[in-house]
Amino acid sequence: MTKRILNVVTNVGHFDDPSHPTGLWLSELTHAWHVFEEHGFEQTIVSPAGGLAPLEPRSLKFPSYDKTAKAWRADPARMALLENSASPDRIDSADYDAIYFTGGHGVMYDFPDSEGLQRITREIYERGGIVSSVCHGYCGLLNTKLSDGTYLVAGRRLTGFAWQEEVLARVDKLVPYNAEDEVKKRGARYEKAKLPFVPHAVVDGNLVTGQNPGSAKGTAKEVADLL
Repeated sequence: MTKRILNVVTNVGHFDDPSHPTGLWLSELTHAWHVFEEHGFEQTIVSPAGGLAPLEPRSLKFPSYDKTAKAWRADPARMALLENSASPDRIDSADYDAIYFTGGHGVMYDFPDSEGLQRITREIYERGGIVSSVCHGYCGLLNTKLSDGTYLVAGRRLTGFAWQEEVLARVDKLVPYNAEDEVKKRGARYEKAKLPFVPHAVVDGNLVTGQNPGSAKGTAKEVADLL
């Protein structure tokens, strides 16, 4: 049976201040997609509202804008996948072996409270499928509760974009909240690399998380190994 991956992207294209654009950090999708593709996995893209996933302008610059990201932007069929992402109500979680939340600051706005994404995540997780995220993608796990009412992340080892990295990226005044603090409040055992922006992935059972944009490939490889 071919394994199937559900990739999650944002629909949000700017911070609270509309003059500051954001969106999907493209390489966080393309690096993972490439790994999953090499393993022969089938892939689908979903977003909280369905439809267009805008791209984070800063992700289209060196060093994030590498050959996988450039190839994706040059391929009309691939770009169409980001213009016509599925909505959660069209997704049957039973069709997927893993869910992978991509990042970019846009996800901070529309991932946490998407009931559709929470449903899919809970169902995949509770039947032993893999829940994974990279960078800000862990915002999609903040408010997801299991059937017993506990937070999915409670007591679990995980990582995601660190507050120190927000400060160094000079967006600490723009972000709507401190994601690292919020996930700790929900009982997660947050971990990070000794140095900012160094690739870092954490595996805790069927929960796989990566810290920053450079962690996407490693995170996807961990997911692929588990599958």
